[in-house]
Amino acid sequence: MATELLYMRDAYLKSFEATVAATDEEARRVALDRTAFYPTGGGQPHDTGVLADLPVLDVRKQDDLVWHSLGGDGPVPRVGQPVHGDLDWSRRHELMRTHTCLHVLCGVIWREWGKSVTGGNMEPLSARMDFEFDPLPEGFGALVEQLVNAELEADRPIVVSFLPRAAVGADADLVRTKANLVPETVSEIRVVDIVGLDKQADGGTHVRSTGEVGRARVLKTESKGKGNKRVRLQVLDA
Repeated sequence: MATELLYMRDAYLKSFEATVAATDEEARRVALDRTAFYPTGGGQPHDTGVLADLPVLDVRKQDDLVWHSLGGDGPVPRVGQPVHGDLDWSRRHELMRTHTCLHVLCGVIWREWGKSVTGGNMEPLSARMDFEFDPLPEGFGALVEQLVNAELEADRPIVVSFLPRAAVGADADLVRTKANLVPETVSEIRVVDIVGLDKQADGGTHVRSTGEVGRARVLKTESKGKGNKRVRLQVLDA
């Protein structure tokens, strides 16, 4: 049995009902038949919130199941028990804004310089992303901040769709990372399209349009070795 990933089709789902599929009482964690909690992966940290009236401290995907580590003093829910989950929506929405901002950054850099992503990570409203630059162009930080904010102000719609894996193989532009990180076992690929700017295979959560992100500030740029330059940014309210 695989956990149904509700956030893949509706990133705005704040609460949900599910059934416990497996438990690990010693580790105080449960796997569910369906979940709206995003598990750590792809540079995006896990969601937090409340499940069965217990705080959700960590969320991890192992094979086909999503495991939720629980705090508090209450008993761990049993297999087959129905449970209710509530996300920490403020934190989730900040992560959605941040993730979309990174895609805008990636789209701008691909369009202007044709450079691939070599790595990245995010926290709510702050992030870093590495690119295959050597060296960075003169005045890059100020210029890329201006270009990213222009795309945020353009309020481009964001469309999520699902394609068979073969379609991704036929369209190299759908994978903007230096290495293809889509697991071989995944047969259906989720595609996030910032219409007119960026279209990528991606499993993370995003807002509905670039205008919902707010504004971006490039905090600094760094060299992380030959052919690897880092951009650190902050997401601000509009």
